[in-house]
Amino acid sequence: MLNFLARRLAQIVPTLFFVSVLIFSLQQLLPGDPALVMAGEERDPAVIEQIRHQYRLDQPVPVQYAYWIKGVLSGDFGESLRNKMPVRELIAQKLPVTLQLGGMAIVIAFLIGIPAGIVAAVKKGSAWDYGANLFALWGISTPNFWLGIMLIFLFSIELGWLPASGYVPLTENWRASLAATIMPAFVLGNAIAAVLMRHTRSAMLQVLESDYVRTARAKGLLERSVILKHAMRNALTPVITLGALELGTLLSGAVLTEQIFSIPGFGKLIVDAVFNRDYAVVQGVVLVTATIYITLNLVADIAYILVNPRLRG
Repeated sequence: MLNFLARRLAQIVPTLFFVSVLIFSLQQLLPGDPALVMAGEERDPAVIEQIRHQYRLDQPVPVQYAYWIKGVLSGDFGESLRNKMPVRELIAQKLPVTLQLGGMAIVIAFLIGIPAGIVAAVKKGSAWDYGANLFALWGISTPNFWLGIMLIFLFSIELGWLPASGYVPLTENWRASLAATIMPAFVLGNAIAAVLMRHTRSAMLQVLESDYVRTARAKGLLERSVILKHAMRNALTPVITLGALELGTLLSGAVLTEQIFSIPGFGKLIVDAVFNRDYAVVQGVVLVTATIYITLNLVADIAYILVNPRLRG
């Protein structure tokens, strides 16, 4: 297990280096001059030149990257051109919001998707199976923005049960915080739940037709014991990896969902940064998001190995 962890951690370093180079290189291809953005209404060529020199924008791109990555390694992501704040502080403010939203979304997705997939497989061909497949088809094909607007119309405007927008920190008022984030979390988790349901059903069907499950039934074990102890453990192994990969979808979906519900998280931060050409913020947010995604994949691989020890070699 330690060798496996060492190999995976050794792979993460070059991956993050490649991601950082890619982020910085693509940023250079975007239209617009950061010096003009920082100069604002001031168009004095001397001032613009001074800004370029101050922020090393007059240096070759490899030199700019070297200074940027050196700062990143010491925890300094630069300064926001618009807010005049360290990007590190902006990330520290917004990241917990998106993590809370994403955490709730993934919990909703697993609570709905995996039980629905198991029931659909066990009761194959029944009304439960058809209902679960109908839900999966609806979840995959429904756009997030449409679902978000419909939920706001129903639960905020018609019923008045939940706030249509805004965010309350969990530490201030947990009830108000859950009320403000439950709808966007459901919007984010809906499509993931549908994908998890389909894969769980497919994996369970394969496992339930395997020899060892037939043997367990032939021994007279209770059907509940066969499903929970023998079938689920093997069926859920690929679902764990799939769930981790879907987290990437969750993070990208947060960009649109946070805009719809006016939640001040990572998604709203990066959209505002792109429109304002706040390059330092875009670079910092994308790099942190990529790091989170790579870390979650590592956690998924570890869980995969723990569930199926035969893969350790």
